[in-house]
Amino acid sequence: MNTNSDQMNIFLADDDEDDRSLFKLAFDETKLNSNLSLFKSGNELMDFLNQDNLKLPHILFLDLNMPGKTGAQCLAEIKANPKFRNMSIAIYSTSNSEKDIEDTLSGGANIYIHKPNDFQKLKQIIKHVLKINWQYHTSGLNRESFFLSI
Repeated sequence: MNTNSDQMNIFLADDDEDDRSLFKLAFDETKLNSNLSLFKSGNELMDFLNQDNLKLPHILFLDLNMPGKTGAQCLAEIKANPKFRNMSIAIYSTSNSEKDIEDTLSGGANIYIHKPNDFQKLKQIIKHVLKINWQYHTSGLNRESFFLSI
């Protein structure tokens, strides 16, 4: 694996094993200079993030509907901690609920992705999200730019 310093560090927190496996397969096929770390629960993610001297992810793909600590709870904890201020968060959920979209937008997430049913679309989404200039993208965030539609 390439360990260049310009390599992006990507995290995915999702309790569904099939979703994690599919995401990893699509991620690997994008062949982008990135490293992917997988977490199977919100508790596991937050325990990992709260370690000292951790190399933080550039982007965290965060499932909302996880047992135990939910994605919404993780989002709130992350945004409350100054240590994570530069971390971009992509909500990655099966939910199309307007309330979930609005709550995560106001909660500080950077983008909302409805999990696609199509593998090619998933690859497109991953490529798109990893190529976003997050500093620019988050400066004028609104409902239209928040919800990713591919």
